[in-house]
Amino acid sequence: MVPTSAVYSATKYAAWALTEGLRQESDPGTRVTTISPGVTESELAEHITDPHAAEVMVDYRAAAIPADAVGRAVAFAVSQPADVDVNEVVVRPAAQR
Repeated sequence: MVPTSAVYSATKYAAWALTEGLRQESDPGTRVTTISPGVTESELAEHITDPHAAEVMVDYRAAAIPADAVGRAVAFAVSQPADVDVNEVVVRPAAQR
């Protein structure tokens, strides 16, 4: 978590809590995986309206990973055998703090 990201961070936690709840409530044969990406290339920063937050985001996103890095993590999780559930994957740039 970084300054100015409280609401964004809260939504990421909510997504994690939802998938963890689904994992526990689902049929034993249903696999549920949480993919938690770090700084990833996207259009998100283009829509920041707070000038200070937009300025901070320029440096923060300097080491962003491409979206296909997250796609590869998803592919890894779903390619496991049926008896393996990859519960959580955190994917972030090697340079991210």
